[in-house]
Amino acid sequence: MRFLSSGESHGKAVSAIIDGLPSGMIIDFDFINKELERRQKGFGRGKRMGIEKDKIEILSGIRFGRTLGTPVSFLIRNNDWENWKEKLSIEPLQEGYVSTDAKILNPRPGHADLPGYIKYRFDDVRDVIERSSARETAARVAVGGFAKIFLKAFNIDVYSIVNKIGKIGIELKNIQNLLNEDLFLSAENSDVRCPDPHISNKMKEEIDNAAREGNTVGGSFILYAKGLFPGLGSYIQWDKRLDAKISHAVMSIPAIKAVEIGQGINSSNSSGSDFHDEIFYSRKKGFYRNTNNAGGIEGGITNGEDVIITAYMKPIPTTFSGLKTVNIKTKDPEKSLKERSDVCAVPSASVVGEAMLAITLANEIQKKFGEDNISEILENYNNFRNYIKKI
Repeated sequence: MRFLSSGESHGKAVSAIIDGLPSGMIIDFDFINKELERRQKGFGRGKRMGIEKDKIEILSGIRFGRTLGTPVSFLIRNNDWENWKEKLSIEPLQEGYVSTDAKILNPRPGHADLPGYIKYRFDDVRDVIERSSARETAARVAVGGFAKIFLKAFNIDVYSIVNKIGKIGIELKNIQNLLNEDLFLSAENSDVRCPDPHISNKMKEEIDNAAREGNTVGGSFILYAKGLFPGLGSYIQWDKRLDAKISHAVMSIPAIKAVEIGQGINSSNSSGSDFHDEIFYSRKKGFYRNTNNAGGIEGGITNGEDVIITAYMKPIPTTFSGLKTVNIKTKDPEKSLKERSDVCAVPSASVVGEAMLAITLANEIQKKFGEDNISEILENYNNFRNYIKKI
């Protein structure tokens, strides 16, 4: 499946069209709305989250709770639109109209402001801000909800935890032995999506300290896909490798600056005998590994182990104290724009990461087993699982 999102941060709504969802899927709207609620939570979020109560509104592609195989379109209304409808009106300007809003000409370092202004030949940075905002990720999380429902049919689950905020983090040595469903479920009870209560409190202190200084703070989160099987992705062409596709999807999340597969960073200073996951076999398990340094992907293909991804997020560029910049027109030194923003959005980004990973995996399953109808796809999948058992 593929999707396109649309909408501005303070516009009427964000929306998306999903093309390629198979017919016959039963859609749990409460689940998708819960996913949207998860994205809005998190210690360090801004005042905007107190305004919006995201809910999905289906426009097409579903009848009596089941997908039709036709494009699914939906929107998520922006409550804040009422406060912005004059500033972001779609109506042509009337002759003689003079806006009381000064044009924004002090771009933020680290944001799309200046390159976007130059690329699209704008005369106001506001035209960049509205689409480059992370508000767009609400649509992605909703699409990810559809993908998670699809993956559930194959007993595949996608989770996330926050393992670092600023300088405070969890030591995760031998990560493959520590990650499990219970760990990820316990993260749901944390304001920062960290499963360790003591570290969670220290992370919140780190966020509070940044807020007091008029600053922002980044961090990292781990994505984990459980229940996968060998054979998704391919080594045949560069653009068919699953690790490349996952990296692309996760890196597309605003403020993500690095993506790690398994123990990828440590691989550069390890020996082959220490790093690579040796292969074993038993009648009960089939082929299996005792370690998972590869993060479940070898040669661009899933190997049957859990997929483990770590994403690294930079601090948000919108700081209350401002950063050094220049006025685009006058070239005079100024402080950067102080738009309403979060102090830390790492917990929220981890939920967006789940969505992007789920979408990528759902696409690969459809490519391998079919796209038209969920029952047909499951039949092909079960035939493949039976084939694996006979090897």
